[in-house]
Amino acid sequence: MPPNLALKAMNIAHRGLLRATGGKLGNSFSGMPSLELTTIGRKSGRPHTVMLTSPLVDGDTIIVVASRGGGPAHPAWYLNLRDRPEVDVSFRSGPRQRMTARIATAAERAELWPKVTAKYDVYAAYQQGTTREIPLVLLTPAVIPGRKPRQ
Repeated sequence: MPPNLALKAMNIAHRGLLRATGGKLGNSFSGMPSLELTTIGRKSGRPHTVMLTSPLVDGDTIIVVASRGGGPAHPAWYLNLRDRPEVDVSFRSGPRQRMTARIATAAERAELWPKVTAKYDVYAAYQQGTTREIPLVLLTPAVIPGRKPRQ
């Protein structure tokens, strides 16, 4: 697992690539679409933004993996959204969208995990290298009071 400094450097480089190319480069990584996720810090109350990839997209639901490179601890972004599920997402350099994060239930994970690892076996290796169960997070468009959901 990369150390924190390496993970932060990769995030900064990825965001810089997206901005420098106007989103022409960096919208996918290892064949997965990329997204910028902004959470609110569970301790600080400040926004924190990370670059992630999504191994699965189902309609308007984006699935992300809280792998942290197979490390023993959950990533900070996961802990933040676990406590405050309202997040902002820019998918493939698109406009920011308010979304709600939800940790997959055991049944959902049992269904989704084989699909994730069949497409991207790196996640299976990450799971084998850690004792924690790597969570899947489902990001869905937030329902804004007074506004009809998209059809």
